[in-house]
Amino acid sequence: MNLLVKIVATMLTLTVPVLPVSAQDAQPITLSGDVKAVKTSLDANGTEQIELVAPEVIVPGDRLIFGTDYSNGGDEIVTDFVVTNPLPAAVRLAEDADPSLTVSVDGGETWGRLADLVITNDQGVRAATPADVTHVRWSLETVEPGASGRLEYPAIIR
Repeated sequence: MNLLVKIVATMLTLTVPVLPVSAQDAQPITLSGDVKAVKTSLDANGTEQIELVAPEVIVPGDRLIFGTDYSNGGDEIVTDFVVTNPLPAAVRLAEDADPSLTVSVDGGETWGRLADLVITNDQGVRAATPADVTHVRWSLETVEPGASGRLEYPAIIR
């Protein structure tokens, strides 16, 4: 199997969000994750067209969109539902990701907006960058019965 195909296959298996065990057991929310490659082309008028396609061959620098669809199939409102998605090692968060996105740069130990996080190492302390992000997280205050939605973040192949 081609190495790039293996990377995509690995990413597809890693996009299923990680939920706290109590949330998995107690919630009527169903989740489904996917990865799409961003394909840019020009139409007959020279206008840029953007398509989201199944990733077949990807190379460093390619842009992907990781998505998680959610749906409340139960009869009651679900409150304070958290969806956590680890970034595969082969990707980094894209520079233009939503700045209000809640992220972790330390494997899920601490959370915040990227602009508020720092990296501490032997050289000292520095501002965290999109390449440092290890996880993204969304907190849904309420999900009504029958409601559904999609959560996404853009990433770049390292």
